[in-house]
Amino acid sequence: MTKFDNKFDRYPFSILPDRPTYTWPNGTTLAVYFALNVEAFEFGRNPGPDFTSLPAAPFHRGYAYRDYGNRVGIWRILELFERYDIPLAILTNTSVYDVCPEVLVPFRERGDEFVGHGRTNSERQIDMEEDVERAMLEEVRDRFIAEEGHAPKGWLGPFISQSAKTPELLLESGYSYMMDWYFDEQPQWFRTDSGPILSVPYPTMELNDIPAFINRGSSDPDFTRMVTDGFDQQLADGERHGWPLVCAVSLHTFLMGQPHRAHQLNLMLEHMAAHRSQIWFATPGQIADHVAGLPDGVVAKP
Repeated sequence: MTKFDNKFDRYPFSILPDRPTYTWPNGTTLAVYFALNVEAFEFGRNPGPDFTSLPAAPFHRGYAYRDYGNRVGIWRILELFERYDIPLAILTNTSVYDVCPEVLVPFRERGDEFVGHGRTNSERQIDMEEDVERAMLEEVRDRFIAEEGHAPKGWLGPFISQSAKTPELLLESGYSYMMDWYFDEQPQWFRTDSGPILSVPYPTMELNDIPAFINRGSSDPDFTRMVTDGFDQQLADGERHGWPLVCAVSLHTFLMGQPHRAHQLNLMLEHMAAHRSQIWFATPGQIADHVAGLPDGVVAKP
């Protein structure tokens, strides 16, 4: 029998029950963060799928659908997070600063974390040569410094896309954590040729409204049940075993900002807020900072 030779060595394999335990800053075992994708798209390029037939040029339906999120949907989402006093991670394209900068103002005033999310959601890193990708990452970093007064700590690639050298380029460009790899429910150190970078769990395929609604055809109540059931399970797991876990939920303005889904989002937030004393509402940057500050060996490095 031929032995499978797995040469992937970006992070060490470990099983959750065998790891050292720790708690989040408020002594709880469940950190919860919501990522709100605030994006801009170039008209005439395919922005991705919608609920109808396959898109075709000039892709006006998809462009209009996503533009709705910044014009209308984002304001419903903001109101709900204000109501429950829950922080947000704003995953934003720098082109938002050019197209509709006013949508970012209330989140800046709230003190929400802004996470690097490319220049525009009309391009992917996998399609870039190394020097082009490096220049893009530096351009995004520098635009954040100009607009926000500081560089972004974290990164999520448009379309959750990476090239073979993205982790190295992120670290070299000053990013301290990335969200493109969902292989765990705890932050894990990820090897690069330039040293380790932290991988913070992001719900790439699961508690993410795009794959739930568009790819799997989940109903609105289905998604709410997924989020609240997952939250309940992780809360119970952490309290029973002492595991410090991350519950992450990904939202998009043009999906969860629809009037019929705002009610569902309210149900999610109400459910979680009722457990406020048992959890830590945080941002991915706060989670990354806490893990990076743990004693050596608590979270294994490759």
